[in-house]
Amino acid sequence: MKKSGECRTFVIAGHSGSGKTSLADLMLFKSGAVSRLGSVDQKTSVGDYMPDEQEKHSSIYSSVMNCPWQDHHFFFIDTPGYGEFTGQCFGAMRAADAALVVLDAVDGPQVGTARAWKLARINEIPRFGFINRLDRERADFKGTLEKMRANHGKNVVIPLTIPVGSGEKLERVVNVLFDEIPPELAADAEEYRSLWLDAIAETDEDLMMRYLDGETLTPEEIARGLRKAILACKVIPVFSGSVARDIGITELMDGIIKWFPTPLDKGTVLTADGTLEQLTETGPGRVLVFKSINDPTVGQLTFLRVRSGVLTGDCEVYNIRNGGRERLGNLLLINGKSQTGVDSACPGMLVAVAKLKDTHIGDTLGMDQNVKLLRPIVFPNPVMSYAVSTVRSGDDDKLAVGLGKIAECDPTVRLQRDEETHELLLSGMGDQHLANVVRRLRDFYKVEATLSTPKVPYRETITAVGEGHYRHKKQTGGAGQFAEVMLKIEPNEAGYEFVNAVVGGAIPKNFIPAVEKGVLETLSAGPLVGCQVERVKVTVLDGKYHPVDSNEMAFKIAARMAFRDAMSKARPVLLEPIMTVHVHIPDSDMGTITGDLNHKRGRILGMSVEEGMEVVNAEVPAAEMAKYATELRSMTQGRGSFELEFARYEQVPPNVAAEVIARHQAEQGEEKE
Repeated sequence: MKKSGECRTFVIAGHSGSGKTSLADLMLFKSGAVSRLGSVDQKTSVGDYMPDEQEKHSSIYSSVMNCPWQDHHFFFIDTPGYGEFTGQCFGAMRAADAALVVLDAVDGPQVGTARAWKLARINEIPRFGFINRLDRERADFKGTLEKMRANHGKNVVIPLTIPVGSGEKLERVVNVLFDEIPPELAADAEEYRSLWLDAIAETDEDLMMRYLDGETLTPEEIARGLRKAILACKVIPVFSGSVARDIGITELMDGIIKWFPTPLDKGTVLTADGTLEQLTETGPGRVLVFKSINDPTVGQLTFLRVRSGVLTGDCEVYNIRNGGRERLGNLLLINGKSQTGVDSACPGMLVAVAKLKDTHIGDTLGMDQNVKLLRPIVFPNPVMSYAVSTVRSGDDDKLAVGLGKIAECDPTVRLQRDEETHELLLSGMGDQHLANVVRRLRDFYKVEATLSTPKVPYRETITAVGEGHYRHKKQTGGAGQFAEVMLKIEPNEAGYEFVNAVVGGAIPKNFIPAVEKGVLETLSAGPLVGCQVERVKVTVLDGKYHPVDSNEMAFKIAARMAFRDAMSKARPVLLEPIMTVHVHIPDSDMGTITGDLNHKRGRILGMSVEEGMEVVNAEVPAAEMAKYATELRSMTQGRGSFELEFARYEQVPPNVAAEVIARHQAEQGEEKE
């Protein structure tokens, strides 16, 4: 079994197209883990092995890989950089001890870069940068570095290796702390070295005093202080090189051993109840489920990150979330489609097991049932929804099963029935994300599905007081039906309220529940567009009954009609859902985005900066956001992203409400015809 001190577990993240997957392929090849260098363009990449990834020439799913290096072992996860598949990054970040963020030396930091920095910061893991593609014609190491410094701070982003030459003349990289520096780089290297020594000295009071006194720190002291500063997440070390020409990659891989944290360096792990549990290399294994695969290519696999203790295969473990038991088979090390069995796993190892019964992403498994539950993985909320239906009748069950399996592997896919519009809604991170779900349904589960724009779940309310009256009288030869109800409705911001103000027994108490049932039935379909009525107080004022002909049904009917009468007099209005939107964009797109949000009846609440990206905070009606993922991609050339959450319901402007009501009435007319 491997030792945890020899493991390095990290995630490779960054913007789409920066070379993350190519870097992963090269590390596997250089280490001897694979005999042939994989290529994204030639569809031979170890990580991008799924057909839809090969077709797109881009990562769609996170890919777990491992390789040996210098008597150590790397466990790493290559993640998609495209925003709509960002959900794959959330589980990967929780499984990692560090984040290696890859940047393109030509394009510099992008929205995917900012997203990666943010996720790593939230997960409180050390962050490292790798400036790639320095062999390109317009590569600009210093320009990219300055943009990173502008985003995070000059004393935070500090190069560890710098390039000798650029473009076609790129020769090698040198370490600013430990290598001999070429004369043409001496001034830059001295600046970076000085920043490193400042950061290192701040990690220890004794080092600080000696450094301020002008003493020279030994290489061993520098190395210890450097690791300490990195583990404290105070600095972002930056490596440089070119994956295409294999320059700087050996230095990067050696640096991963030297500077990346070991699985036990943090000392503790946070549990679901907020307590800290000690990390140990021995004792019962405790693991986090961070990924799941269920498709015909590789079968059903559940991916585990060993947090503490020792996990062994062919044994029974406990699911701490639900109290159930699972039987583990062989533990597998995964490289794309390749699987290698191991007997046991120590902290830091990423392993997969096949065919678990009731274990899901975010669960905690323990070899001891007294193991505490680890904090769950929080995934982003979907930002786009479509109404989904099957092409062939009778495929509804197959649709539900297929989507359930897809959502099991991708928690950013949500399927739910809207109780107000009665549509089956498929939600995800954008149109391409959902199109990929539909493709998987067709290819793997043999279900043809169609997507359509969903109905907006409007609500209705009133703005004035209205009184309604109705007498229900029906004679059918035998016992008839009779009930009379008079009621009042008025606005009530607190929500629905029902009051019985009948005196003198005009309506017997045993019929009052029937009156309220009639009111509630009418609340579910208001007079304007047939939507839920809310924020009303209903007071039953008076009525009449007949000792023989009155019954519950009669009072329900009378109450419904009286309520409709009152609604028509109480100035009913439409309410629409308002969403809080956070749009992350480059500064150059600010005017375009704010103008578009204003055009969508949005209210700009403010602006901020996050990880170097401008953030526009706004409130926008949900009706205007149905296709925003597609529109934002078009407006920003794919450089923008956004987050969406429900805020509240607000009154629809009269001109917009008139259009909605007219459209509803036209649809109702077509249905009658």
